[in-house]
Amino acid sequence: MKNQKIKIVLIEDDLVLGSLILELLLLNDFIVDWFKDGQEALRHLQKQVPDIIISDFMMPNMNGEELFLRIRKDSKYNAVPFIIITANMEEGVKYRQLKNGVNDYIMKPFKVKELIYKIKNVIDFKKNIEKKLSPDPFSKVTIKLSEKDFITSVNKILCKNLNSKVDINELSKKLFISKSTLDKKIRKHSNKNITQYIREYKLDFAVKLWICK
Repeated sequence: MKNQKIKIVLIEDDLVLGSLILELLLLNDFIVDWFKDGQEALRHLQKQVPDIIISDFMMPNMNGEELFLRIRKDSKYNAVPFIIITANMEEGVKYRQLKNGVNDYIMKPFKVKELIYKIKNVIDFKKNIEKKLSPDPFSKVTIKLSEKDFITSVNKILCKNLNSKVDINELSKKLFISKSTLDKKIRKHSNKNITQYIREYKLDFAVKLWICK
């Protein structure tokens, strides 16, 4: 959603209130599709998934609770925040909405800032979750590069000390890492312990020299 306008589906059957909310949301730079009842909104939602849904609770044909339960049956709407607007809601009904999974609700009459802040808070929370769940596209590359650099460094040291007895103590000192870390890295790269790796490297180097004669 970075650098993109937030898309909101608004469901409100009261024409006056709906017009006011629509104008308010547009003034705050949101993209809004306004529907007068739940069934009308549901037809639209089957074609397009918004960033957030704001719905009145009491409406003809399909109320806000029914709409919420219908769309939550489809997994593609699971991550879409849902806010209910209502004039009167009994405690039991209120708790039922929250238990169902509604993200928030706002009581009529409400102030402009209250609605905007609730929308932004829900959207910001969603963004943060998505950011944490999204894999860093550069993380694997970085890891692979660092492992490659490490092995290159090990091989350079071995190459310069072919005629001497280089062991795990000498390598760990030259690489400025602990012996256990060195051994783990070598095992991860080659499935061999450090002694086996050094021996194999020297043998491989000797074979290459012999072939080149």
